[in-house]
Amino acid sequence: MNRELDCAALLAHPANGGLLHVAGPENGSWAGMDLDPDLHGRDPVPDPGHADPAPPIAVFTTALPDAPWKQDALIRRARDCGYRILVVPGASAASAGARELTRRFDMTLLAVEEPAHCARACWQLEQSSDALALDYVRSVAAVFQHEAADLSGLFRNISSSIGHAASLVDRSGTLVDTGEGLPDGFVDSVDFDAWVTRVNSDEVSAVTVRVQSHARTGIRLVIYDRGLADVQLRALETMAEVVMPAVAARITLDELAALTDASASSELLREFLELRGARNPEVERRMAERAWRTAGYQLGFAFRGIGRADAHSMLRAVSQKLGPSGLDSRVTILDRSAVGWVVLGDDPSAERVEATAARLRAIHDELRRSWDAAMGIGSLQSGESGLRTTVTEAVDAAKVAVNRASAGYRVRVDSLGLDQLLLAWTSNDTFLPAAESLLSPLMNDSQDLLQTLTTYLDHESVVNATAAAMGIHRNTVSMRIHRVQQLLGVDFADPRTRMALHLACHAVLGD
Repeated sequence: MNRELDCAALLAHPANGGLLHVAGPENGSWAGMDLDPDLHGRDPVPDPGHADPAPPIAVFTTALPDAPWKQDALIRRARDCGYRILVVPGASAASAGARELTRRFDMTLLAVEEPAHCARACWQLEQSSDALALDYVRSVAAVFQHEAADLSGLFRNISSSIGHAASLVDRSGTLVDTGEGLPDGFVDSVDFDAWVTRVNSDEVSAVTVRVQSHARTGIRLVIYDRGLADVQLRALETMAEVVMPAVAARITLDELAALTDASASSELLREFLELRGARNPEVERRMAERAWRTAGYQLGFAFRGIGRADAHSMLRAVSQKLGPSGLDSRVTILDRSAVGWVVLGDDPSAERVEATAARLRAIHDELRRSWDAAMGIGSLQSGESGLRTTVTEAVDAAKVAVNRASAGYRVRVDSLGLDQLLLAWTSNDTFLPAAESLLSPLMNDSQDLLQTLTTYLDHESVVNATAAAMGIHRNTVSMRIHRVQQLLGVDFADPRTRMALHLACHAVLGD
């Protein structure tokens, strides 16, 4: 007995002879196939408008006639014989009248380049799922003969060889994709514990297989299209199981390469930050090789795990989100965080800066669906020293954000906050630049305001004691402290503020 199939399954077959929908419904049912049927030698069906639910599909090897009246006659005669789906070479040139007639009769007209291939595809879908699976396996075997540069390249090779889209997913979403994208909610519908699963809906037809990889867990290979029949999905399950080890091996190779690269880039960023303005031709050369430009404006960012989190996994997740974001970014590992910066070029507008920050926040929101992660964003800076500043600020801001649930676990530094300064005290490499940035409004030629503030804090914020220690009038001290508050925008009633300023003053003065 012939298996009932629909037109969409044949259109989705990768070796259907170049089938193209011309007119009529795309989901008409068919069972059986007649190759070059003799329409004139066949008796008409009694009621062609109510033929069997799934009549045979008619595949012709001769081209559609040029004359419109002959096209109409062919369609009418095929209908009288009970056919609803016609596969005809050259049908894409059908007249408007022939197309309209096809639709009026609720028939489907398909154009084909290779009728014999189409006939074979019909046979596979109907009666030989094993042959279909073997064809898929033979096609994908060619993938192993061509070396892919990376995981994305491997998936492109798989997709082109089988004629369907290929994707790699985990519980957080899509990692690699070669098609138009899986529908929303697809990942939630997949059983990640099962070996092989199948999804068949109006939106997508897909098979998934668990990827057995020691480098990455909880990931699945997905082969998908639209309108695939069960026989195609069964064949694709076999093919997916065959190709899965190649995917696992490629993931392992890419993971090793990524770990090596992350180690090298992390060390380079650390060396750059430690230079603090000094020149090092070797560091400059390595930065140039990585296209780490210091010219123009940059905005630093840092993503830090809350609790115990693997920095390399965080880096991979952030990199995957940054890729399609459109941001000109660099990212590596520093201080247990995924740290980087966005290059904004010369004199970016305020709107562009805010749009960049918004994209980083969106990436953070996406990460938090599967990660407990905090994010810090530095201030807009330019040049080599500015890059050091904004990256350092972002790292310190991320440390603060870990404890800022009310702020969505993210902190943005527009002017360096006092909390950052307190945290940075644990690292001399970051504290001094932070302190200098905070107190820069007070660092004029005389440094009277800085000296007064330092003495004032040394004497527990007592004006008379400060005046006596400095040998000046108490009113002068009061005016200077008031001026300090205006310049720094701080509240001396806050003990944390006084402590941060006290530490900063002594660091800047070298005490």
